[in-house]
Amino acid sequence: MSSKQNDRHIIWSNIHLDFENWRADLEEQYPDLSEDELIQKMYEINSDYLGDERMNLNVQLSQPILVVADIGRWDGRYDGYAEIKTGNIKDCLYSEMDMCEWYVDKYGDLRADAVHHDGTNHYLYRVYKDTATDSQIENLKAKIYDGKATRADITRVTRRLGDEIAAVYGFDIPRQKKNIERAR
Repeated sequence: MSSKQNDRHIIWSNIHLDFENWRADLEEQYPDLSEDELIQKMYEINSDYLGDERMNLNVQLSQPILVVADIGRWDGRYDGYAEIKTGNIKDCLYSEMDMCEWYVDKYGDLRADAVHHDGTNHYLYRVYKDTATDSQIENLKAKIYDGKATRADITRVTRRLGDEIAAVYGFDIPRQKKNIERAR
């Protein structure tokens, strides 16, 4: 599915489905269905596309994936994290929320916006660097949990997933700035 919307490459979404974009094809394929049934069919077909994206993104990484979460609850926003121990990008594309959109942002980060009855959760997916120590990983998770992790803290221990995803779908993302240390 991977399409571009403003500054993001959308991998899959059921948040902004527009029946008018689907109407002609659905009416041609299913002429006997009512409009309500066609709308339901649109959601079913779109849901099937998520399985296709999981197959496309069956990319095994060498380390687990860290999910940095900004959780919207009825009583406010909370920071948190989870880990996808498999280290496979396809496993990022699961959600128990009502609606979700996965995309690669202009920085090359895989992100998701997940809508539920209390609000919206925002997820950032990063893979641990091969050089990250257990101590660095634990310190980062503690900072995330305490709401004190900065972008620099996150990028010190993890790397973006967009490069692998862009290679699958064939889109370009800006190159990361790398610290170049001079030998003295």
